[in-house]
Amino acid sequence: MASTKSSRVNPKYKKRYRVRNWHAYERGLRARGDVTVWFADEALSTWTPPPTRCRGGQPRYSNLAILTALSLRMLFHLPLRQTEGFVASLLRLMDLDLHAPDHTTLSRRNRDVLVPALRRADDRPIHLIVDSTGLKIYGAGEWCSRKHRKAHERGGWRKLHIGVDDDGYVVAEALTQNTVDDADTVPDLLGQIEAPLRRFTGDGSYDTRSVYTAVGEAGGTGVEIVVPPRRPATASPVATGPWAQRNQHIERIAEIGRLAWQKETGYRQQARVEGTFLRYKRILGGSLRANGFEAQQREARVGCTVLNKMLALGTAQSSAVTA
Repeated sequence: MASTKSSRVNPKYKKRYRVRNWHAYERGLRARGDVTVWFADEALSTWTPPPTRCRGGQPRYSNLAILTALSLRMLFHLPLRQTEGFVASLLRLMDLDLHAPDHTTLSRRNRDVLVPALRRADDRPIHLIVDSTGLKIYGAGEWCSRKHRKAHERGGWRKLHIGVDDDGYVVAEALTQNTVDDADTVPDLLGQIEAPLRRFTGDGSYDTRSVYTAVGEAGGTGVEIVVPPRRPATASPVATGPWAQRNQHIERIAEIGRLAWQKETGYRQQARVEGTFLRYKRILGGSLRANGFEAQQREARVGCTVLNKMLALGTAQSSAVTA
């Protein structure tokens, strides 16, 4: 008889939540599929860039026009040629005297297009929650590598590292090779955040001295770091600064247990970044379409921008249901 994996929490003690703003949230969900949201007036007014006043060929499409086409490509899962036809049909329906970027231009500009930094709506202190996931890449020799069980340079995975705030917005991201350790990307993620850092949450892969040092330098002595120590971890008698918080976690886990420590410290807010990965792969897919690594990095940032725009259209406001 096959055994089923059950939750460690008794269903009687699980909290139930109910959405309180269902009508507004439903309007936001419908608006995510509205093409006019992604084809804004700002993109149309700056579709053609001004002359560069330099000799040689002039750019025909602005940076925002390329980003608009690439966002539509990711949102509707279109190849480059179908993206060209889709954008051209929208321009015809809107009766605009504009030309759609051809597929070769989109492929070339995808390697060097300027993607705006991920920003928040306000500058209040941030609770940064970080994690990573894998995105599939495809290459011409992937079938051969599977057949002959050999690694191929064009096939495999990339790692997408993101940092979200307590509202679920992606505020930092980095796409790396699959061999890069999660802890090594923390300085890059912290460098993308302009708001003051009040709290940092990560899973056990961020339990390193370098992470505590980088977070302490970015947030100062008052920043709270919530990272579960590894199972065989022991307290260090000479720990100082942010690294001393690890000793407190080790001692508290020994007193009340790991599950109770997670609830006490709010570590379970780590689920916010897991939910972001779920939305990314469900809406945009679990693979990268671009071939070059630079183009893949820009594609991942465009995808995070799309998720933030969708979240801004409407979010669910839920509260616990009391018996």
